[in-house]
Amino acid sequence: MKSTFKKLLPFAVVGVISGATTVGVQQYIGHDSTTSDQSYFTKSTNASFVGMNTAGVGDDFVKAAKTTVPAVVTIKNYQTRASSRASEQDIFDFFFGDPFGGGRNQRQRPQQQAPENMPSGLGSGVIISPDGYIISNNHVVAGANKLEVVLSNKKSYIATLVGTDPNTDISLLKIEEKGLPYLNFANSDNVEVGQWVLAVGNPLGLNSTVTAGIISAKGRGIGILSGQGKATNPIESFIQTDAAINPGNSGGALVNVNGDLIGINSAISSTNGYYQGYGFAVPANLARKIIEDIKKFGIVQRGFLGVSSMDLSNDQLVAAYNRENKTNIKSGSGVYVTGFSENSGAQDAGLKKGDVITKVDGSDITDFADLSVAIGSKRPGDKVQVSFTRNGKDNVATVTLRDQKGGTSTRTKADLSVSEKIGAEFEPLNDKFKTEYGLNSGVVSKNVTEGSEMAKIGIVDDYIIIEINGKPVNSQKDVEKILDGYKGNVQVKFVDNYGRIYTKGFKMP
Repeated sequence: MKSTFKKLLPFAVVGVISGATTVGVQQYIGHDSTTSDQSYFTKSTNASFVGMNTAGVGDDFVKAAKTTVPAVVTIKNYQTRASSRASEQDIFDFFFGDPFGGGRNQRQRPQQQAPENMPSGLGSGVIISPDGYIISNNHVVAGANKLEVVLSNKKSYIATLVGTDPNTDISLLKIEEKGLPYLNFANSDNVEVGQWVLAVGNPLGLNSTVTAGIISAKGRGIGILSGQGKATNPIESFIQTDAAINPGNSGGALVNVNGDLIGINSAISSTNGYYQGYGFAVPANLARKIIEDIKKFGIVQRGFLGVSSMDLSNDQLVAAYNRENKTNIKSGSGVYVTGFSENSGAQDAGLKKGDVITKVDGSDITDFADLSVAIGSKRPGDKVQVSFTRNGKDNVATVTLRDQKGGTSTRTKADLSVSEKIGAEFEPLNDKFKTEYGLNSGVVSKNVTEGSEMAKIGIVDDYIIIEINGKPVNSQKDVEKILDGYKGNVQVKFVDNYGRIYTKGFKMP
């Protein structure tokens, strides 16, 4: 039985830099998966409607709309809905509903092939350069075998997926074209609560839809990325808006009245899966950092403080921690350090358990969302000034951020391990299981990353991998030995949770 504190603190893990302060329940409610995107929705206990603001900026809205609409595209996600649905609580069904009509606790369902000419999901994207780079959400492109991009002028292209980041729900695509309309990034740190904004996307299959509202809050952590289970170190510091956002808007643009991009629309808070007043967008500064990393390095460069921590603004979390540890910590502002990872930059800089982080580089840290974006927008090797209190006294330390392995240098795809490249880790299959099921070899898949090569061929956590490239595997080292430095097509023989054996393949990244 897990302790109460562990239940309330799923994101306070060793080396964590990001997370959410409010854990929500996500749901998708729709009737046809071909007319809606794979949007995320946070179920709210507040069912009151918050209407759009429609009074008075006049021609400014027209200017912004004319600038934005040509640069916002439709993204069609084509995929095989294969046997990638196994787990005690199916993640796909948890968000999007069970298309088979069964309960959420079923271990596995039959494979279903979507018609080739029908997308499995629709979303939005934003052109950010004249040569065809497009930013969208990770969940819009997840699991795709093919991605089609349709411009506002109806021209269609097959897109290349350059890279994704589940931790921020950002993806980068590329189409081969020149002279395209595009949007400029604004400095999202400068946006103000009460500022007018437009949301532009393709909600409910209605292409090039523009809605208006204001920024109603900043720095929101809603628990949606940690809740979906594929973000290992989620960064949530959303811009909240009351501009109407619905299924299909995901990956679209949130712009100011000049038509500059201040956020990527990602989620809504709703009791029924449709707009009820609150939408959330990834801030432009964070989104820009992610896509710059993907373009330059092929992967996201993430710096870590190397601390486990607790959000002091969460009264329930603090109370549970006090009960668990027989302490008397007070709720309030800031992030409380509960421990350190191995090779922690924060610990080497002099921070101790019990310190309360209050600022990073002079910016106030009032809760975990503030800390997640302050550190999540940095890279390994960056130095940050961390202000903290200890025994009622203010202190400042210079912390050199590190990656999760303790390094301070940036990495490229060539530096990744085999597990990082294919998106899964592996545990040995015990001899008793092998004997009972007549297997001579096997490893169990763990931590399968959404959108990874392993996920694309239908492998999820707890599947049994028997052979890779015709060779038996019995350990993580066996997998690494076969694939380390390998550049060709990979053939994987595996067993699903119904005991069915498949052989599928992918090209080694």
